[in-house]
Amino acid sequence: MTRQEKSQVIEDLTAQLAGTNVVYLTDISGLDAETTSNLRRSCFKAGIKLEVVKNTLLEKAMEASEFDYGQLPTVLAGNSAIMIAENGNAPAKVIKEFRKKSDKPLLKGAFIHQAVFIGDNQLDALIALKSKEEVIGEIIGLLQSPAKNVVSALKSGGSTIAGLVKTLSER
Repeated sequence: MTRQEKSQVIEDLTAQLAGTNVVYLTDISGLDAETTSNLRRSCFKAGIKLEVVKNTLLEKAMEASEFDYGQLPTVLAGNSAIMIAENGNAPAKVIKEFRKKSDKPLLKGAFIHQAVFIGDNQLDALIALKSKEEVIGEIIGLLQSPAKNVVSALKSGGSTIAGLVKTLSER
């Protein structure tokens, strides 16, 4: 690879890193072609971009990026693949599901909205992260709960004022 090609790859990786807040570094070494293809299909279905990268080029792209990746570049050893997604826990779920059939991919580290996670032992914590849509849904559910109680109280008491006062006093 020429120096110009390397600088182009670094620019492309820097642009990819700038366009996302969710980056997972994994080790997929030892997977045969069929298994790797299945992993790529699983990632594609989940909206995740999987790409095998050279460690030194990715490290330079991280240095050139506007984000602070903290200790994440220290895990760049051996074979590395990068998973880029919109949803913070989607790659972790794909990794966990895929490891039911294979012992790889291994999680080296992750960068999710300025937070850095190092090591494969962080996989369960990453799966437990909620997406923005899930958090918004929970908040809406919590906000709707009091209104639902009032409406149900009005319906259960009938249209009489005595029934309404009785129902509200019970609650």
